[in-house]
Amino acid sequence: MANIEKLAPIIFKWEGGFVNDKTDKGGATKMGVTIATWKACGYDKDGDGDIDADDVKLLTKQDALNVLRGYWNRWKADNINNQSVANILVDWVWGSGKWGIKIPQRILGVDDDGNVGNITISAVNNANQKELFDKIWKAREVFFKQICERDKSQYRFLKGWMNRLNDFKYHA
Repeated sequence: MANIEKLAPIIFKWEGGFVNDKTDKGGATKMGVTIATWKACGYDKDGDGDIDADDVKLLTKQDALNVLRGYWNRWKADNINNQSVANILVDWVWGSGKWGIKIPQRILGVDDDGNVGNITISAVNNANQKELFDKIWKAREVFFKQICERDKSQYRFLKGWMNRLNDFKYHA
């Protein structure tokens, strides 16, 4: 079974300190945790009565790991047999929200409702793991390119997204 402790170092290799790039649709972000995500699952770290960019600046690695656990659990990744498949799936939902579930569900031929249940997990585990990994990898590459085609300002992130994706390798 997959283990979040094996994914976390990969995620944090690619996630850095605080940024608030106006071109980045995520807005204020630290260690991959966006302001919207922190508002949804975090708390007022600086105690000033609101959750804003100042709170994101204060995030610790433990905060980010706690948020990552939510994404891991969203994919029910403890139930995925192959670590490589779990890693690429959870990283996709971490970086792209519901599309990191819906598109893989389409690949698997199950209802793309964005919710991972027993049918989705069974489809993941019963698929040829190498073929599934390769299909997910390719679909994610296409997804990134479509983002850029829809919004040309996002092309500046494509190389970094692809470098990150290239870091995901299949292991039996």
